[in-house]
Amino acid sequence: MIVNYTESGWQIITQRSHGLLAAQICAQWAKNKQPARWIETLIATADHDEVYNEWENEDLLNETGGPKNFKATFFHKDDGDHLIRMAETKSAYTALLISHHIRFVHGKDPNAQEFCKMLQRQEKKWLAVSGADVEQVNRSYELLEFCDAFSLLICQGLIQPEHRKIEISSGPDGEPYAMYSTKEEAITVVPWPFEVPSFEVIYETRTLSQLAFKNVKEFRKALEKTEVVTQKLLLHRTP
Repeated sequence: MIVNYTESGWQIITQRSHGLLAAQICAQWAKNKQPARWIETLIATADHDEVYNEWENEDLLNETGGPKNFKATFFHKDDGDHLIRMAETKSAYTALLISHHIRFVHGKDPNAQEFCKMLQRQEKKWLAVSGADVEQVNRSYELLEFCDAFSLLICQGLIQPEHRKIEISSGPDGEPYAMYSTKEEAITVVPWPFEVPSFEVIYETRTLSQLAFKNVKEFRKALEKTEVVTQKLLLHRTP
């Protein structure tokens, strides 16, 4: 989960809500720049964090009893296995994209080294089954990674004040992209990579006034009872 400290308490965005936001961004990508296997690319973008379910996961609190931000979590082989199995039952191409993401996120984690080596071996099989080539997969994954990075910036409240630019990532074309606010609840991306001149994205937040919890059960109960607020953000091309 994504955890932001605010004046009202802990603002929580679930991993799946973040993934859905990434997919909303991906869905608007310019049609003439969309990578091959478009639907699978879009689905993998939505599903890249699907294994992390706050209603079921037990790794939710830090040592002081506060909610654990995603940056403080580590690789768990069982989660990796589950995520890959779910992706593989969709398609070999989806498995390739999820495999790339696991290696991108956890590639330097000592606990993930053997798992990442296994994924690299499996990728040869998935390439053969899918009929795709490495370049196709790389372009699809670069878009997934861009949308993931963009969604995380939004969810972490990292949109800069006073129209200051912040780098997002490079897209599948190798172009570096940045964003900046244009007005309240509105941002632009430069250069503009989307099909339409403007569109709205949404994501859900929950804010907890209680700062520390005795255990995961208490935290989850509080999270489940907290009001869900839908956040809206306009993305638009500037002249």
